[in-house]
Amino acid sequence: MTNHQKGLVFAHLAAVLFGMTGILGALIQMDASLITFGRASLAFISLYLYSRLVGISLTQHLSPFFMGRLLFSGVLLAIHWVTFFYAVKIGGVAMATLGFASFPAFITLIERFILRDKVNSTAWLLVFIVMFGLFLVSPELTWQNTNSVGLVWGISSGLSFAGLAVVNRTMGHQLSAISISFWQNLIVAIVTLPTLCFISLSMTGSDGVYLLILGVICTALSHVLFVSSVKYIPARTTGLIISLEPVYAIVVAWWLFNEQPTLKMIIGGILIIGAAIYPHEKSTHSEK
Repeated sequence: MTNHQKGLVFAHLAAVLFGMTGILGALIQMDASLITFGRASLAFISLYLYSRLVGISLTQHLSPFFMGRLLFSGVLLAIHWVTFFYAVKIGGVAMATLGFASFPAFITLIERFILRDKVNSTAWLLVFIVMFGLFLVSPELTWQNTNSVGLVWGISSGLSFAGLAVVNRTMGHQLSAISISFWQNLIVAIVTLPTLCFISLSMTGSDGVYLLILGVICTALSHVLFVSSVKYIPARTTGLIISLEPVYAIVVAWWLFNEQPTLKMIIGGILIIGAAIYPHEKSTHSEK
């Protein structure tokens, strides 16, 4: 197997594992906060063990400046995961993943109105395509419809992930991806720990197994695969493959839960995912 083929395999495996997050969220009969806490705890422990195994320092280049950003990004990651799992439980896997797939549009809005980046007309067109796709995906705009509520939670997940992506962009050249992921998962576990006082902590044997898979395989391992893939193929290629995560998730949900998408949902999903994988120009905002 060539290095290029190896990179493609790693990227597709990472996309499949990322897509399985929604499936496992639907299978686990636990509160979204408890799922998030368990996932983050298992992930940061696994990443710590992996870093020790391969000799990666988790504290290199850390400073109060970066710790502040890691804290902020960890809170955003916690919000992203909790809202995503709520979306899955309320509206189903398809609604949650399609709502989440709107995050590139939110990145554009953040870059323009918060970071004051220059945004070209193509980027704005993609934002409107995503908005129209979300309109098509939504069955009816009413709070009485669980799919619509699930979609709103999914969009909230996409918004928080967009903020996370922008913050991560400012740390990527100074801190390793494994280090960033370790500290963010640790912060997620700390942030969500107090919420466990207000929810049921009951867990079945199958919940424990699914949670172990979610934390170790679909979080820690998928991140290692994602980081490894960019060593062999361009980051742009990896990003395009990862953007297919909703496709994998929806297909598996269709097979497991009979969540058959309507024609309007399929068209809306194609618009959202197409906008997500469309080649974007690099932002003019300087990375610090």
